Amino acid sequence: MLYLFLGLKIPILMLGGIVWWAVRQTPEPIEPDGGDGGGRRVRPHEPPKLPRAPRRGPHGERAPLPPPRVRKVTARARELDR
Repeated sequence: MLYLFLGLKIPILMLGGIVWWAVRQTPEPIEPDGGDGGGRRVRPHEPPKLPRAPRRGPHGERAPLPPPRVRKVTARARELDR
């Protein structure tokens, strides 16, 4: 139990130390670049446009029509002869 109470606190303390160190860091100064930086205009990536074809079955024929809708049947209890 002592190991669990004290030993597992070490990673928590290390994490706290890393966070404390990161917060206290000062940002590095940005050095001005000479010239235009050699940059060029970059267009955002667009996916290629594919031609739209009608949806068909796996071998090119038209997909089968869905089955006709069926009305719900309410079941009635049978009368028992005694």
